[in-house]
Amino acid sequence: MLDFITWDVSPDLFSLGPLTVRWYGLLFAMAFVLTQPIEKYIYKTDGRKEEDVDVLTLYMVIGTVIGARLGHCLFYDPVYYLSNPLEIFKIWEGGLASHGGTIGILTALYLFSRKYKFDYLWVLDRIVIVVAVGGACIRLGNLMNSEIIGKPTDLPWAFKFVRNNELFNGVPAYVDPRHPTQLYESLFCVFLFILLYTMWKKGAGKVRGLLFGLFVTLLFTFRFLVEFLKENQEAFEDELTLNMGQWLSIPLILIGIVVLIYALRQPRPPQQMVS
Repeated sequence: MLDFITWDVSPDLFSLGPLTVRWYGLLFAMAFVLTQPIEKYIYKTDGRKEEDVDVLTLYMVIGTVIGARLGHCLFYDPVYYLSNPLEIFKIWEGGLASHGGTIGILTALYLFSRKYKFDYLWVLDRIVIVVAVGGACIRLGNLMNSEIIGKPTDLPWAFKFVRNNELFNGVPAYVDPRHPTQLYESLFCVFLFILLYTMWKKGAGKVRGLLFGLFVTLLFTFRFLVEFLKENQEAFEDELTLNMGQWLSIPLILIGIVVLIYALRQPRPPQQMVS
């Protein structure tokens, strides 16, 4: 009987001279490559120009990278980064926070909607369908990096991350089999994509805010719960009642619930949009 899975995958995909391509970078890029044709199909089906998605993708990329990087720096180690602001720009050294990425995306899409005369909630209702795909890719990237690992467990699908040398309670991470929380989150994002895409196909996109409210509520409720199975990312979190990921998830859950209630109580189509 299987006791655990030994995870000894190199984070590097291949090297060409001084250039090294890493799994995380590839999967981060794939998040946008895979989602663009899906979003174009959604826009075309809903009577919008496919070319709008090209501009939208640019806003998404910029918003995701800036938001995720600033989120990591300001949420998890503000003292260090505010004292060394140039370090914020060293994205290649790692450090992206999904909550910051969410804020960055919401901000970027608001600017996109204002500039190109879109109904903001209409845009959000459609973007969350493919954001779920992107989330699945990024969490697989975390798995390839053997990072953001779970707590020890004796479940048969536990992973032993032999490349992770972090210390938890004085014990190296590679000693014990652990919850593959990256995989849990990736699979949940796949579930969200199937759910939201199916609902959109059945006409849920005609109810303003429904898909966005459902996505935010479900995603960050799951994130809040799965954090109980994770090791804390920073030492200061050991002193908190809830870890940083959970505290940051609470306001997003509340926003999702408010939008969902609004959508269900006052179901109405998006406001008129101008091409």
